This record gives sequence, structure tokens and C-alpha cells, in this order.
Amino acid sequence: MAQLAASQVAVSVPVGSELSTRRSVFKTHRIAFHDKPQAAFLSLDLKTKNAWFRNRQIICQSVQQASVPKVAVSPLNLEDAEEPPLNTHKPKEPYTATIVSVERLVGPKAPGETCHIVIDHGGNVPYWEGQSYGVIPPGENPKKPGTPNNVRLYSIASTRYGDNFDGKTASLCVRRAVFYDPDTGKEDPSKNGVCSNFLCNSKPGDKIKITGPSGKIMLLPEDNPNATHIMIATGTGVAPFRGYLRRMFMESVPTFKFNGLAWLFLGVANTDSLLYDDEFSKYLKDYPENFRYDRALSREQKSKNGGKMYVQDKIEEYSDEIFQLLDGGAHIYFCGLKGMMPGIQETLKRVAEQRGESWEEKLSQLKKNKQWHVEVY
Repeated sequence: MAQLAASQVAVSVPVGSELSTRRSVFKTHRIAFHDKPQAAFLSLDLKTKNAWFRNRQIICQSVQQASVPKVAVSPLNLEDAEEPPLNTHKPKEPYTATIVSVERLVGPKAPGETCHIVIDHGGNVPYWEGQSYGVIPPGENPKKPGTPNNVRLYSIASTRYGDNFDGKTASLCVRRAVFYDPDTGKEDPSKNGVCSNFLCNSKPGDKIKITGPSGKIMLLPEDNPNATHIMIATGTGVAPFRGYLRRMFMESVPTFKFNGLAWLFLGVANTDSLLYDDEFSKYLKDYPENFRYDRALSREQKSKNGGKMYVQDKIEEYSDEIFQLLDGGAHIYFCGLKGMMPGIQETLKRVAEQRGESWEEKLSQLKKNKQWHVEVY
């Protein structure tokens, strides 16, 4: 059992037959809590969405001093480097990795398909949270016959330890790009996204050429464990934030004990389109003082003006608080389709003016202070 403070009360409650009847949808991993071996960790197959359970015990602790056990990770020498790894594998010499799993993340009513893809790199392509991998899909570049396809960049959706906590895998969150002919309304496979369809169609054991890692703008600053991090994502732009949050709330990392505030805004079309929602909801339950989670569902919710609820509308609801947090040094991150930024910028500018501030000056100061982080595509 995980270590508890002397003032805490721990009671082991056997999990009954309800869990055993669900075992078929779980994948089993052997892990340890606070470096002490424990029972198997069960991660829900992503077709049924993520959840956390342990198969032998549930720890019930005193309400006043509850402490949620975290997962031990290895190898801890991944914490030793002072600078992030950059472009250890270039397009001319990519690393050949192996697909571990491809799971559909979204429900039947979601527009389009988004997949969670786990890649085994054998520990040979290490990365930090917030970085990206390049993927070179098989086949020739149609614009340059005889040459490989171009590299496509994908934000990594896991921590440096990967979903198996052993430093040997990385996860991607990929939406399948499908083209529909505007005249006929039918799918035109010849214009579908080459790389996204390759990834979403992959099977365990398939080989994949990866490059990188790349990127420094979205690295998670860890110099202040009490800092505030405001994360704004649309769709698959949630990928780097999943990595941040797993590092903050799921993993036991000796060199990083997060005690600040993480606030996630996620914009998607509807409830079935939510990504990693069970994972985020668990953090909300376990760390109510350190995590906030706001969803903007454009096809199900209305903004205060009666229109569709987009992520910028949800931001506006909390604008005063967000500006106060930024004034106090909070970091703010944006990730998703580039079309998200104009609406967000307009909203922030309008709020700044209502507060009697110049948005241009404020934005300049945020960038100067390295509080402003944007990765859009």
C-alpha cells in the first residue's frame, strides 16, 4: 500500500465482483506506487475511454488529508538532462518505431474520428512534455516522385515516460483527415490526409518512421511547482496538455511535485467528441484545489449571446479571473487549429479594453515574460 502520513487513516476495501466482470475491457500493467510494488494497474481500453482502478484494493483516506497514490515511473535518468532533446532523428535518418495500439477515442455521435496511437520507440527517441514527433508516412511524395513523403508533425500526448510509465513509448492524438467532395457530398479518398489515415489505419506491430523530437515553445516550465498553468485547446490540440496533466497528477516524479493550479479549457463539437474526458474528470475529483476543467461544446451549449459555445466564449466567462492570474505570473498555452486564435485574440482584446488596458501592451509583456505559449497548425 502506498505510504501515508501518520495522521492519515487508510482502510483497504476489497473490490467486489463488479470489477471482475469488467476485466475484459482492461489492459493490465505491473506498476509500483511511490516505488513500492503493488497490484496490477488496470488501464481502460480507450474504446471504452480511460479510467483508473487497481484490481486488489481501493485506498480510503481521511477527508481532511487525503493523498492520492501516484504511479512510479522509470527510468528516472530521464530527469537528468538540463536541456530538452532536439532533433535526435532527422528526416533523412528517421527512427523506425513500432505501433503498439490504435484506439478510437470518440463516441459514435462525434463528427469525424480521432484515435489514440501508442508508439514503441524503445527508449531511443526521448522527449519532454510539450514536444512533437515527426511522422513520415510510407509511399512517395506525389509532388516529388522518387522521394519520401513529407514529415508531418504531431504533438506528443504522453509524458516522457509514456503510457506504460517505462520511458519506451510515446502517444499521439490524431484526427483522421477525410475529404468530402462539396458537389457530391461523397468521400474522395484520393484527397484524404495521407499521414492521419496511415496512423489511424495502423495495426499493432506495424512499423512507423519518426523524427524529432522538436519544439521548445510548449515545454512545461517546472522552476516553480506552485505556478498557475492555463491551457486552452480545441480538439486534438489537447495532446500536450494530457502530457502536462499526467506529469502533474498521475506520475510520481521525485524532481517535480506540482502544487499549483492547472486549468484546462477544451473546445469540441459535442459530448461524444471529448478527448480523455474520464482522465481529466478523475483529476478534478482527486485534486479539486489544483485542477479546473471547463468544456466548450459548440453543438450542445449556448454562449451568453445565444450563439454556439466556442472555447473563446468559455474563456470570456472567466475573463476577470484569467486576467488576474496572468497579472500574477500565470502561464497560458494555446494548442489546436490555427483558426482558433483570431476569435480568442478578439475576445481577450475586448476584455482588456473593458478593463481599461491595452491588449497589445499586455500581450507584449506576456511574451516578454515567457508566459505566452502558442502552437497551432
